[in-house]
Amino acid sequence: MISIEKQKLSALIITLNEEFHIKSLLEDLSFADEIIVVDSFSNDQTVEIVNSFKNVKLIQNEFVNFTAQRNFAIDQAKNNWVLFMDADERLTPDLKLEIIETINSENPLSAYLVYRTFMFKNVKLHFSGWQTDKIFRLFDKTKCRYAEELFVHEKLNVQGAIGKMKNKIIHFSYSDFQNYKNKMRSYGILKAREKHQKGLKPNTLMLYFHPLYTFLYKFIVRLGFLDGAKGAVICYLNSYSIYVRYKELKKITSRI
Repeated sequence: MISIEKQKLSALIITLNEEFHIKSLLEDLSFADEIIVVDSFSNDQTVEIVNSFKNVKLIQNEFVNFTAQRNFAIDQAKNNWVLFMDADERLTPDLKLEIIETINSENPLSAYLVYRTFMFKNVKLHFSGWQTDKIFRLFDKTKCRYAEELFVHEKLNVQGAIGKMKNKIIHFSYSDFQNYKNKMRSYGILKAREKHQKGLKPNTLMLYFHPLYTFLYKFIVRLGFLDGAKGAVICYLNSYSIYVRYKELKKITSRI
């Protein structure tokens, strides 16, 4: 009988000022064979917290955009199998077990999508466009790379078959209004730079129409109204990110 060598797992995280989340996530990832945090020179307690974990490797690297930072992190991993987590995400015990079983199965696929449960503070958000939220989190780095033309909302290019995990990640993305608004603003700015690089020109009509459409689509079509006030807040802040995108694109263009 031929014995199958146990596959090792590298857990990767990119951070910037994640003192609120990082300790819980690192404790969550203790089952991984390697844990690497790529930090964008945080000025809070993130670095100190990471350094308190003897089994975690900290690398500081200047942030250019999310895609560049993620690809840099992948290059630091010793193992082929990578679990990429955001600091505000958590793993359930069942998902940890499923990850280990998946990478050690006889014929694992190239990459796996994981569904996420969106938490509004500590309450589950059921609708508002998040009910089908899924993202690549587990993959073989020899067959995958993030598309360099995207700066935010990264796209993983996968060579080979793609699967879906049964268990979900818990996503503690919304802690308070201002924090989430700042996050949406930063996403909008990066998206504007991405669109500018692709040659997109600012459009006054889209500046107002696209955010309004986004809000109505998520609040009505994607049933955000069933989440009540929480749904209205999330739908508004996601449409706000679209508004920032066009405002920033106009600003970039006016400087040229």
